[in-house]
Amino acid sequence: MSEVRKSVAIVIAGSGGTGAITAGSALIAAAARDGHYGLMTKLSGAQVRGGEAAALLEIGAARDGGPIEAQPDRFDCLIALDWQDVHRFAPEIPLDGSSLIVCDPKNGVVPEAIARSGARVVELPIAQIAASVEGGRLNMVGFGIAAELAGLEPGAVDEAIRAMIGAKGEKAVTASIGASAAGRAAFAATGISMALPPGRRVERWMLSGNEAVGLGALRGGIEFVAAYPITPATEITEWLAVQMQEHGGRVVLAEDEIAAINMCCGASFGGVPTMTITAGPGLALKVETIGLAIAAEIPMVIVDVMRVGPSTGIPTKSDQGDLDIALHGTPGDAPRVVVAPISIADCPAATERAVHIAEALQTPVMLLSDQSIGQTQTIIDVPTARPAALKRATVPFATGPDFRRYQLTDNGVSPMPAPGTPDCQWVADGLSHAESGHPSNSAAIHVAQLEKRLRKLEGFDFGDTWGEVFGPADAPLALLAFGSSVGPAKVAAARLTAAGTPTKVVALRLLAPVPQAKLAAALAGAKRTIVVEQNHSGQLYRHLRGEKALPHGAESFARPGPAPFRAAEIVAHILREVAA
Repeated sequence: MSEVRKSVAIVIAGSGGTGAITAGSALIAAAARDGHYGLMTKLSGAQVRGGEAAALLEIGAARDGGPIEAQPDRFDCLIALDWQDVHRFAPEIPLDGSSLIVCDPKNGVVPEAIARSGARVVELPIAQIAASVEGGRLNMVGFGIAAELAGLEPGAVDEAIRAMIGAKGEKAVTASIGASAAGRAAFAATGISMALPPGRRVERWMLSGNEAVGLGALRGGIEFVAAYPITPATEITEWLAVQMQEHGGRVVLAEDEIAAINMCCGASFGGVPTMTITAGPGLALKVETIGLAIAAEIPMVIVDVMRVGPSTGIPTKSDQGDLDIALHGTPGDAPRVVVAPISIADCPAATERAVHIAEALQTPVMLLSDQSIGQTQTIIDVPTARPAALKRATVPFATGPDFRRYQLTDNGVSPMPAPGTPDCQWVADGLSHAESGHPSNSAAIHVAQLEKRLRKLEGFDFGDTWGEVFGPADAPLALLAFGSSVGPAKVAAARLTAAGTPTKVVALRLLAPVPQAKLAAALAGAKRTIVVEQNHSGQLYRHLRGEKALPHGAESFARPGPAPFRAAEIVAHILREVAA
């Protein structure tokens, strides 16, 4: 008896302007309405206009019946709206002899880079089908083909179209529904099906990692956002610009990255929880002000949606190479908190917690996302867990001549009254200063303030923020990962466990300060520990080794982007090393 299909993996690709990404968004929306989980990543060329584009989707459910958390090892079907430059994506669209390629014969032969996969080619007159419907478009025909292949309910398909383009008017909706129906009918005539079992229609969320970070910021109490547009982080700013109009607060489009973080410094000094949003090149420009905020103890959240570097690198692809600058990117001894969401579903709570920590400890908190998390859409169960709120300490111990903004307290946190508070004037700048805030050249005073700033981080109880463990607690093999590497590591661990090698995943959310005791407990019992990360130099591995937080003999499995980790790659690496 054959195994019941859990999911189907589909790519819709074409040249820029054909609407491949829109078709993918419609497909994942229809899957959500039909009661399925799903995950969609986007590929696009480096061109500002035109070029190639693709939507990579898996819809259905993971092997355990839960949400899909990583890209599949292979795709069941590639639907090519045309072949213009789509061959450039061949390494990122793994196909095999069991896969399908659906294409229009009028567009020419399948490019060699894709044809060599051995996938079966099914020819359909996609352009002709679109032209047969008044106002019909190629992408809606492709959407209909994909929906029919997956066995999605026609009602869910039509509902998704209406929700997506209803604002364009009934004529546009009718044309799109007609084109998708024509695509469904044409593919149904082939007799090919990879239909999913019926979905479970319950309340779920469909969102991207960038939207989820924005939600967490709102929940955490962020009232002021200043940012400069940069790929792949801009969607957070765009989402918040709309939401803050309804919920209060302000979003400012700054003239550059330096202005954005300086605006946040001023707003936070004024008593408002603040956030700035960027990617690697922008983070480099913000470094000087990050040091100022650490020295002056000004809270803020700095979101870095990592992309391929160095320099401008590949803006539209993912990497985890900004960890070093997030940890150490300022002059002098400047400890800070670095938090990395372990999934899209984790982004709201992780961001909310980052806001609370920044306010409670009066320090910048780095939130490290990445392109694979930020620009991926997913369908998840509605999160229920939220962290307990933490607030900024504003009530001074003493006022007037006895007021000391940077008082040397046991926990390192001293009151930060808002400007204008009677008898609580204070100076905030980057110079070494005494408890009063006045500049000082004293070595003893300088060291005391350094220790104060470190003490408040080391003595704080981060609770469950440190991370999570997935899989058998006593497993002899542990995969340690952060960010978007966690999803494929979890899938790989499940396969290894099912094959007789119990494996657990330690997903590290708190990257600094290193949660030594929690991490040691999570790794306890493992005879082999492998740090899995997507960067060239093994930055997390080196960081944890430097902090003496890894067991003896721990290994590094690091490789750079732009191609994402896939579970099969991690499994192959582990088995290859065992065989060696």
